[in-house]
Amino acid sequence: MAIESLNENLRLVKIAYRIVTLNNEYTIVLADNSILAKVCGTNDSNLKLIEKHLGVPVFTKGNEISISQEDTRLCQEFKFIIDRLIDEITEDSASSSELIESILNTGIENHSINEDFDAGRYAISIPNGNKRIYPKTKNQAILVDSFRKNDLVFAIGPAGSGKTFLAVAESLRLLLSHKVNSIILTRPIVEAGESLGFLPGDLQDKINPYLRPLYDSMNACVPSEIIKKLQENGIIEVAPLAYMRGRSLNNAAIILDEAQNTTCEQMKMFLTRMGENSKVFITGDITQIDLPRKIPSGLVQALKVLNKISEISIVELNGNDVVRSSLVKKIIQAYEKNETDE
Repeated sequence: MAIESLNENLRLVKIAYRIVTLNNEYTIVLADNSILAKVCGTNDSNLKLIEKHLGVPVFTKGNEISISQEDTRLCQEFKFIIDRLIDEITEDSASSSELIESILNTGIENHSINEDFDAGRYAISIPNGNKRIYPKTKNQAILVDSFRKNDLVFAIGPAGSGKTFLAVAESLRLLLSHKVNSIILTRPIVEAGESLGFLPGDLQDKINPYLRPLYDSMNACVPSEIIKKLQENGIIEVAPLAYMRGRSLNNAAIILDEAQNTTCEQMKMFLTRMGENSKVFITGDITQIDLPRKIPSGLVQALKVLNKISEISIVELNGNDVVRSSLVKKIIQAYEKNETDE
């Protein structure tokens, strides 16, 4: 009953919502201070992020939130941020650091998504998942949108840009929403030359070290016991790329990770495995190719050959999309600058 009452109060926020401008102060008046508390976040964590993003102090009093600013554009952006937060709180009855980062990084600056950007639309909600997953940059939002619109998506970008994590999250959403019947995870195992016989254990034991990053992403999205049960039942399947030959992959979400290490023959073989009602997500970083020097990358070739097919989406992420760590982001940006200078 309390939750229903809270949701009803939140639904009425926009009715009581009003703007006040006085003495160069732009103020948004909310329905009551309990809603303002949710907008501000735990220990004002959201406010601190908003202040850093806007570059101006944000003030609160009672049920009012304000900035002292004459810049019309800045006031519009401030209103946009608070609007989106209220919309999301209405749905979730909560606000999180992931939500506020998503709103700040993917909203008003991204003209392809524009001022009507709705963080909830681009959030990945996995049934029985650990939490809603929000894109944290505008390119990540474009990637999530591409997952929804196209059956074959190439996500190209550096380590830490979220391409594999978002592909795994979307695949789990499709599976646990009963849109597909299985998930198939694969990687080219360059280090072992696709020959795993010398490693101890069965096939699963042999390839686990190579697919560990995919397991980590799954466990971050869904409780590990669910992932374990799905694997035991063969609903989540992991296999080296060489084991895809001759198969037709129907009713599945299929992820090819580290695709820059496929040969041209392997990539063509993989692409032609796609069956009915399947989604294929191909992720890779063309700056980190581990193939022998004289062997061309199948990913690089595929991007050139397939870039004019409208049903295929190619999304490029860059150093600005790195969310793994601020230091990793700076390292990647430095390398990108060095490559541009050369």
